[in-house]
Amino acid sequence: MPNDAFIALGSNMGDSPRLIRQAIDRLQELSDQPLLKSALWQTTPIDCPPGSPPFLNAVVGLEPRAAVTPESLLERLQALEREFGRQPKRMLNEPRPLDLDLIAFGSETRTTPQLTLPHPRAHLRRFVLQPLSEIAPDFLLPGQTKSIRQLLVELRTDEVLTRAG
Repeated sequence: MPNDAFIALGSNMGDSPRLIRQAIDRLQELSDQPLLKSALWQTTPIDCPPGSPPFLNAVVGLEPRAAVTPESLLERLQALEREFGRQPKRMLNEPRPLDLDLIAFGSETRTTPQLTLPHPRAHLRRFVLQPLSEIAPDFLLPGQTKSIRQLLVELRTDEVLTRAG
């Protein structure tokens, strides 16, 4: 797990259960080991335009192949989003068929225009922490002193999550 990359998946447009499951299958192609996979969670939209439909969220952990960098993995994730019908953003947090966020890449840290690692809001989002706690409860996000499990217990948010499968 120390070298695992954790990816949050979200969808609130189209057949979200099918899209998330297909994206997980495609993410398996990026790992030599079986993926760590959370359950699917239906979640309330956070910081989204009014009337946005609920999201379906999950988190996977994969062991990146040799020579894969956080930047090259991000490029693959963005290409996969486009393949699944993601359009260029017109507004922040608009509905989308597939959203893939690189949450962490082992202990790597980055702050560039293209990539911030760990994801800057991961520790504040139940829709990330809940599924991540299923597959890596003791993981420490770089820069954090508390495990995913501890962060989840202490999180105060209005988010509502319902296990969806």
